[in-house]
Amino acid sequence: MPDRLLALFGFLVLCGFLGVLLWEVPRLDLTILVAVTVALAGYDLFFYHGRDDRG
Repeated sequence: MPDRLLALFGFLVLCGFLGVLLWEVPRLDLTILVAVTVALAGYDLFFYHGRDDRG
């Protein structure tokens, strides 16, 4: 459970950083890149991170 909370905290920090970046530099190409980045990180957090690698 602590691993899950730490992963969620890291995801929120990433989203916060990218949100500030988009706020300061509002460009369409950067917005698309940030959306893809958040989607991949969200997929990793919610689908891959929950798997049990012990068999």
